[in-house]
This record gives sequence, C-alpha cells and structure tokens, in this order.
Amino acid sequence: MSKTAKPKILWKGKFLRIMRLGRWEYAERVNAIAGVVIVAVTKQGNLLLTEQERVPVGKRVIELPAGLAGDTKGNETEELPLAAKRELLEETGYEAGELKWLTAGPPSPGLSSEMIIFFRAENLRRVSAGGGEGSEKIIVHEVPLRTCAKWLEEQSSAGLLIDPKVYAGLFFARQTG
Repeated sequence: MSKTAKPKILWKGKFLRIMRLGRWEYAERVNAIAGVVIVAVTKQGNLLLTEQERVPVGKRVIELPAGLAGDTKGNETEELPLAAKRELLEETGYEAGELKWLTAGPPSPGLSSEMIIFFRAENLRRVSAGGGEGSEKIIVHEVPLRTCAKWLEEQSSAGLLIDPKVYAGLFFARQTG
C-alpha cells in the first residue's frame, strides 16, 4: 500500500465513521480526542470499578471508570488529565487530588484507530454518589484489591462481562510509586 494513500470515508454517523484504506476497514470516533481510563484505589485499598449496560454486547459490563476527552461542544481541546478527573467524578463520585499518566495505546487496533490513555488517580475524596450522566445508570463497586480477582471471577460466573482493561488496571493498581 502506498504511503500517500488516504483513507476513504465509507459511512459517517454522529459518533463514529467507518473508514477504508486499501482493503482494510476500521472505525474512527468522530469529535473526540482520545479515551481516558482511570485506575483509582481508595485509602482503604479498594479499586473503583463501574458496571453498566453496554448496548453493543447486550450485557452489563464491569469496567474501570473511563470516558472520552474532547467529546462535548465547546470542549473540543479538553486536556486529557482534566477529562480523566471529570469522568472519574461523573461515574464514581470520587474527586482525584492528583493524576499520574501510566500508559497509552490502542484498545482494539484491528478494529479502531482509537487511542486510550491510562491514568492513576490519587488522593481520592468522595464528593457525590456518582452513577454517570443522563441514562448511563452506572453502578459503582469498591472492591478490595486483595480479593478483586476472585470478585471478578464471581461477576463473570453471574453472567456479567469483564472488560479486559480491568486486568491492566489491576496490574497498575498493584504497582507502587
């Protein structure tokens, strides 16, 4: 494939567009900079996880708090750490005193051009109930790190799906410094 070849838009919706470059078809987000994923552990040693219905898979999914940066009108150039703080507060009700960049990369490189950035939230303070915005209906779980793997296994056995990013979050949550 030529390095000068440009992708062609096959379809465009309000939030996504489907692209083709050569024989490769993939999805791109419209009007968002990147996804942010937050690894947040409370003073009590609990990992903050969210649970919500995900339409594409038709099930409830256990996830790390996460969302999009730059996806709202008037906030198209939102800084990634600010988006992470905003999403953590919206979804869990916790405010982060500090954020540390952990890593970045593509969550599904064979399907999407999307990039996600992991942050570790520190100096957490509960300021609201969380639960998301609008129709999200997010359930917040505070799971002790020492029993998190077992808890995830139980949730999976009960029919919930576990986003694999949670396991990356567990790796980062157990790191010091």
